[in-house]
Amino acid sequence: MLSRRNVRIKIMQVLYAAQRQERDELRAIRSHYQQLVRRSYELYLQNLLILQRCCEYAKQDAATRKAKLRPSEEDLAFEPTLATNPAVRSLTENKELSRIYDRYYTRSLTDGDQIKQLYRDFLGTEAYTTYAALEQPDAKATTKVLLALYKWLQSQELFLTMVEDHFPLWQEDKSLVVGAMKKTIKALPADGDFVKEYETNSEAVTEFGEVLLRFVVEANDQLLSRITPVLQNWDAERVAIIDMILLKMAMAEFLEFDSIPPQVTLNEYLDISKLYSTDKSREFLNGVLDRVLKELQAEGLVK
Repeated sequence: MLSRRNVRIKIMQVLYAAQRQERDELRAIRSHYQQLVRRSYELYLQNLLILQRCCEYAKQDAATRKAKLRPSEEDLAFEPTLATNPAVRSLTENKELSRIYDRYYTRSLTDGDQIKQLYRDFLGTEAYTTYAALEQPDAKATTKVLLALYKWLQSQELFLTMVEDHFPLWQEDKSLVVGAMKKTIKALPADGDFVKEYETNSEAVTEFGEVLLRFVVEANDQLLSRITPVLQNWDAERVAIIDMILLKMAMAEFLEFDSIPPQVTLNEYLDISKLYSTDKSREFLNGVLDRVLKELQAEGLVK
């Protein structure tokens, strides 16, 4: 689920926390990295379960309507299609998914009363009204309403409260999780082990992220000794913490991953600096990394 860009940001956050806490033990830093990666997956699972539970509530709604002493025509005509369609049933009846929810304690991350309110509010939307009016909604119509429901959820305070209460970094992982959720919805009905695709042992997390993190931590002094002479009028101790971390990460990537074009690496870290550092960081990093890269290429250390 995590891209290399996501991994770079998480490594930056881990290294920043380690420096603030004056920790340099690789084991502890690596453990923090793995925790952040795991939390992204847990966030995806929570989003999936919220969507699933909102749909499943239609069954309870149908039972409540039918149990009324004087049900209205609307109550009698109500069908829990939002819950009984093949796409949602593939989630509800998926034993492997249920086991994963148990493994990550995902059910404890949702609130029944909030799910009920979200469901009821969604019934008033045009997307639901259009879907409910269909006699026999096909797969395309179901995908459309599920995508509409998930998009609508993201704009609801109740949804944001449920998510941010457990995942304060929701905004940082939002684009990642939303992308994974859209992909999941479009692929429904789901196979038994479909969530494995989104687990944390991807190439980006392990073969790229683990290696990059280890290199930066273990070669910290060597990286700093390479960077310092290139700073020119800047004192290394006065460089912003985030900027120095990004410099070390970029240089480590130049040296360790020859399959990634240096210009791609350079652009990635410049983009990250725009989001996480100062207004002047992009220009500063560009100048320093350009000089570092030329030196490494001149020495034959980088192609």
